[in-house]
Amino acid sequence: MGKRKGMAEAGPSDLLAAVAGEMPMSFAGPALHQVAAASASGHRQRMRAKLMAAGPDALHDHEMLEMVLFLAIPRQDTKPIAKALLGRFGSYAAVIAAPAHELAAVPGMGEAAIAALKTVQAAALRLVRAELRNRDTIASWDQLMAYLNAVLARENTEQFRVLYLNNRNQLIDDAILGLGTVNHTPVYPREVVKRALDLHATAIILVHNHPSGDPTPSRADVEMTREVKAAASALGIVLHDHVVVGNGAWVSLRKEGLL
Repeated sequence: MGKRKGMAEAGPSDLLAAVAGEMPMSFAGPALHQVAAASASGHRQRMRAKLMAAGPDALHDHEMLEMVLFLAIPRQDTKPIAKALLGRFGSYAAVIAAPAHELAAVPGMGEAAIAALKTVQAAALRLVRAELRNRDTIASWDQLMAYLNAVLARENTEQFRVLYLNNRNQLIDDAILGLGTVNHTPVYPREVVKRALDLHATAIILVHNHPSGDPTPSRADVEMTREVKAAASALGIVLHDHVVVGNGAWVSLRKEGLL
């Protein structure tokens, strides 16, 4: 048998053969990794140029994910990871909202990459919340529902939240007052009302999610709502609504005539 080429002796034709799969990558040596790194760098530059010239709407979901992952994984091609994330979760929004432990199950997703995605999620929610704080929440109902769906629709356990409003129906606070199991969250009307007094809120909106995805209110949901309404009314605090969020859907107890 002829003597195998050393890594340092690999030429351009060897590199092309390795890229094409006709030769083991280890045969081509470090030069192949340099070519791959240069290619990834060029791809990133083209992506940044596209973003800056045409805006985020010009990017596909996998490209948006690549851009975020660039920040956390500087020396690796992030396109396969972005594709794997979309394949598992279905959409950019679903990837961003996915629980950390589920993201960690995707090959290539380390702590830095997960933190990058969670930072994007937190930034998006803060932007929407800031918009709500400056508007009449009741008049901005569609925007409010978009915010609540983003916050709650993909949670695996129940959360009970209360939106506290001022006398202009502007959001003062979005407080989590209960964390439960997959189908139950303990709620204490006195805690809901006490916080309203502390914040000088004049109205509230109750919100909780159903991890099953079905937002149909249960009998317990209706009974709890009436208890909170009675406690709030006694102190001059208006209960505007109780919204139950499912997977991309929601139900208003007021619209259903259940308040």
